[in-house]
Amino acid sequence: MKKIKVNKKSAQKIQKGYPLLVEQDFLGKIPADAMNELVELTDESNQFLATAYLSVQNKGIGWVLTRNKEKIDGSFYEKYFAQAKSLREIYYADELTNAFRLVNGEGDFLPGLTVDYYDGFAVFSWYNDFCLLNKELITSAFIKVFPEIQGIYEKIRFKTELADYESKHIYGKFAPEPLIIKENGVNYATYMNEGLMTGIFLDQKNVRLKLVDGLSASKSLLNTFSYTGAFSVAAAFGGAAQTTSVDLANRSIEKTKEQFAVNGLDLDAQKIYTMDVFNYFSYAKKKGLAYDVIVLDPPSFARNKKKVFTVEKNYGELIENSVDILEKKGLIIASTNSANLSRKKFRQIVEEALEKKSVKFKISMEENLPADFHTRAEFAEGDYLKVLFVEVKK
Repeated sequence: MKKIKVNKKSAQKIQKGYPLLVEQDFLGKIPADAMNELVELTDESNQFLATAYLSVQNKGIGWVLTRNKEKIDGSFYEKYFAQAKSLREIYYADELTNAFRLVNGEGDFLPGLTVDYYDGFAVFSWYNDFCLLNKELITSAFIKVFPEIQGIYEKIRFKTELADYESKHIYGKFAPEPLIIKENGVNYATYMNEGLMTGIFLDQKNVRLKLVDGLSASKSLLNTFSYTGAFSVAAAFGGAAQTTSVDLANRSIEKTKEQFAVNGLDLDAQKIYTMDVFNYFSYAKKKGLAYDVIVLDPPSFARNKKKVFTVEKNYGELIENSVDILEKKGLIIASTNSANLSRKKFRQIVEEALEKKSVKFKISMEENLPADFHTRAEFAEGDYLKVLFVEVKK
């Protein structure tokens, strides 16, 4: 194992538990043959700091695995898989939910990897070449700790020359298509092997629970960037009078209809549009439409033929447009999964947009990641989800 020195600032970060490594952490150039390998990190005095691996991922170039002198083998992965499993006992015992996160990357001391549970099946997501190169060791350790898993699928969520596919079945039984999972008592149709997405984003379960519990009961709800309509289904399940789902992707109509169908919900009370969200705002305003609740959960980055959307630059526009088609007393559920945007900055963007519209407002609730998306205080970026429930009075 190569020994590589890091600078004083990096050594201090590592000692405090910060796991992500960037090029600026190292003294000198990183040897090419150290990439996608385990390395021993030392301070400027050659004192051991940690065992890490170097592999390009997003803005980083590697991750600290342990600050102990221990072997990185099957037993290492078994230890952290077992620890992750014990933290999810409450979800295993929940009769109303059978889909949740089993392993949340660096939050469970297994950076570069997430594992999601879908009613007996597991979906591995790989985020760098090191993890992909070691997938047999990692999955073998996982199976020992989770023998109840019937089948495993993998998703490759980064550009790599090691694989020419995005999604594949790699172990055990094949899941039915669709695989109907439960979350908060609501059914959702999911697909384990349709590209990178499964049909539901599990990190929003707490927000959907509020809708299931009646947050929009007897009210109208507009679900923007709706994907497969999960927020709409949760709202309808919770007694919403009417839902409208808007997404640019053509597949969203049939996928959303399917989600309502697997719950036996009345499709006649729901509207589904394949349309750019900003265009829909204009359409709704011209038609004099207004909603009691508007859900804003855009991707961090999106592009269509006319516009590039980023949360930091354009989220305020979403808020302003929402106010225009909100009832006199309404609720905006403002959400972002942008890890690079702080909670404080996101709140500022939302508040400034509302102030610009000269309306009275109150942030009545906030949500972040659910407990199964376990995070570490030392790595604030890992707690990426930010949701504000904003009561607006025009």
